Amino acid sequence: MQTDTLIIIFAKFPARGMAKTRLQPALGLEGASIIAKQLLLHSAEQAVATGLSVEMCVSPAPHDPCWRTLDLSQSLRWSSQADSDLGLRMLAASRQALHTFKQVVLIGTDCPSLTPVRIQEAVQQLEQFNTVMIPAADGGYVLLGFKQADASLFSDIEWSTASVAAVTRQRIAALGWTLALLEPLHDIDEPADLQHLPVGWLENMGS
Repeated sequence: MQTDTLIIIFAKFPARGMAKTRLQPALGLEGASIIAKQLLLHSAEQAVATGLSVEMCVSPAPHDPCWRTLDLSQSLRWSSQADSDLGLRMLAASRQALHTFKQVVLIGTDCPSLTPVRIQEAVQQLEQFNTVMIPAADGGYVLLGFKQADASLFSDIEWSTASVAAVTRQRIAALGWTLALLEPLHDIDEPADLQHLPVGWLENMGS
């Protein structure tokens, strides 16, 4: 299944003052940027560790010099995010990937507990189900995998709200597709979420 699956990581460069803005009241501009960078590097590392193909779908574009400042795996594929809302960006990247791969798994860079084992478990579900989701505790989702990219899964959704996963599940049901729903995990978006960071992350920010 390895060459049949592409993991697409949606990522923005963790620029100071623009990254993890909802964490800035707790961590400051620099602290929020550091955590955003740590989350991005960790997410890419976990995805690569699955042994599956991994693509970074990024903003700004891959040729921007900022990306060379991060120590990312040489094995990564790269693509640019489309100019649109998050849903249409995910749809465009997914449709492009499905020209080459049988199935796509979308993840972000907000969930430090999304391990290689959890990603592999999700991919395995696609052997029996049309779609797979790992919900986020805040009502979004941490991972979404599928074999077809239907526009309804990405259109007219209020992103970054508590209804994202529920609406997506309704859309999957309306298509008549089967869904494997896995255990929810925690994204790191708000100050209250910092308790779900791995041990040592906050303590090591100054080093």
